[in-house]
Amino acid sequence: MVSLRVLDNVISDRGSKYSVSGIAVSSRAEVDAALKELKRNKKFAKATHNSWGVFLPGGPLKADDGEAGAGNVILSVLEGADVHGQLVIVTRWFGGKHLGGDRFRHVRDVAKMWIETL
Repeated sequence: MVSLRVLDNVISDRGSKYSVSGIAVSSRAEVDAALKELKRNKKFAKATHNSWGVFLPGGPLKADDGEAGAGNVILSVLEGADVHGQLVIVTRWFGGKHLGGDRFRHVRDVAKMWIETL
């Protein structure tokens, strides 16, 4: 498997920090392996949320990892860009202040940043 690409600390807002990672995948097993690879880095393992989404041949897969709705936002960005077979993982470190709806804007923005690197 090709190594995971990471764009680190791309957005900061009220103490929360966002990064985005991605890799080409073709199965759920590869998704799980990529998540495991990301979490080998202690910084990402200790993150508040590692939300992700991907369109595979069998359909979309996503996980919010406690950031309710984040997986759907990632899938929406992938669908809008017609990107399939690319896992996008948005990582957030909570900074102590609630961001309200801005957190979804940040998830969308960092997912778009990753897609622009394809």
